[in-house]
Amino acid sequence: MRDALSPFTSYPLLTWAGIARLGLVQTSLGAIVVLMTATINRVMVVELALPAVIPGLLVALFHGVQIMRPAWGHKSDVGGRRAPWIVGGMAALALGGVLAAAGAALAGTSMFEGLAVAALGFLLVGCGAGAAGTNVLATLAARVAPKRRAAAATLVWVMMIVGFAVTAPLAGHFLDPYSGSRLIAVTSVVCVSAFALACLAVAGVETRSAARAGDGRRPSSFRAAFGEVWAEPAARRFTIFIFVSMLAYSAQELLVEPFAGLAFGLTPGVTTKLAGLQHGGTLLGMIVVAIGASAIGGPRLGNLKFWIVGGCLAASTALVLVAAAGLVPSDAGPLRAAVFVLGVSNGVYAASAIGAMMGLAGRGAEGREGVRMGLWGAAQALALGAGGLIGAALVDIARWALGSPLAAYGVVFVIEAIAFVAAALLALRIERQAPRSPGEVVEFESAPTGA
Repeated sequence: MRDALSPFTSYPLLTWAGIARLGLVQTSLGAIVVLMTATINRVMVVELALPAVIPGLLVALFHGVQIMRPAWGHKSDVGGRRAPWIVGGMAALALGGVLAAAGAALAGTSMFEGLAVAALGFLLVGCGAGAAGTNVLATLAARVAPKRRAAAATLVWVMMIVGFAVTAPLAGHFLDPYSGSRLIAVTSVVCVSAFALACLAVAGVETRSAARAGDGRRPSSFRAAFGEVWAEPAARRFTIFIFVSMLAYSAQELLVEPFAGLAFGLTPGVTTKLAGLQHGGTLLGMIVVAIGASAIGGPRLGNLKFWIVGGCLAASTALVLVAAAGLVPSDAGPLRAAVFVLGVSNGVYAASAIGAMMGLAGRGAEGREGVRMGLWGAAQALALGAGGLIGAALVDIARWALGSPLAAYGVVFVIEAIAFVAAALLALRIERQAPRSPGEVVEFESAPTGA
């Protein structure tokens, strides 16, 4: 049921074409972000021979500034339009990408000035990704029919991955042989192209006449709006769930390949293929959720909480299997199987969590989709920023305490497995949101079937 008091009910529900257009914004966003987290990260460590902690701090800045996501979502809630925030966010993202590349190039000759420019670039990238990403998801939450949410979540996530997958190898190809000017040129082409694609994608998604039709909403301060959302038990518990589950998710992302190299002596090329196997499993898991929850549905398969809990518990089991595979270093077959299962589990968890997020965003106090999406996006960003660092630190501590790198990785994988179990228990505690009117039944977890 759409909220009659929300300004966004004056817009029609999105068709599949409209959902795909918003997915193109995610593709554009992913294309720029991957240059920051992969390409420029590598340039700083390899070509510039900087300590790895420097790009690590820049990526942490990118994630940390996204704590402002709830405020950006609130601005669009009050303004009644999200497209300007999407376009403005993509503009900041593109400008930040160019500045980050320019800073990295400048750091080759003038370290302090270059890093200062790069820091400004990463700050803008974080702001842009937060503003655009929050409002894309808030638009989907308000304007996607409940029966399409799981499939829509899969579609936009996969389209973001396409941005990663296409941009990284193409940028790498045109960066050889490396030079600072070439880095700036390649990054500029990607950023301008991504911004243009995003602008074309959102053109006409919102109309001014529809926006004016929703002008009867009541304005409120961000503090009041945030307080209303945080007072909702389902929103608060879902925030904690997102943070805990994303901590476990992001921590294992950086540990599987080093573990495979240490335990089985696999070469970098082979471990990269192992990562590809995991990502392929993730895509399969997302497709399974899209088909199961949206196409088949029913009281069990249409229940997104069922998929969330199942994905978290399956990921927990897979992490234990990854750790156990290290006990038989002569055979990498069990490791490959466990990593594939981990990928599928991650995909199930991710797609169902985003689908549930869309359902929950429109519940509770009216006209607060942007604040809720911003709150959950901030929790996700902070967990992503902290997860890799915490995982690596735990490995170092366990290695020092146990004297064995394999045992250290095994212990950390088990800790991450426990975190996924905790996330599953948290998901079970996310109850139905209170109805807004007598007789209304509200269930965040259902993905209804039928036309």
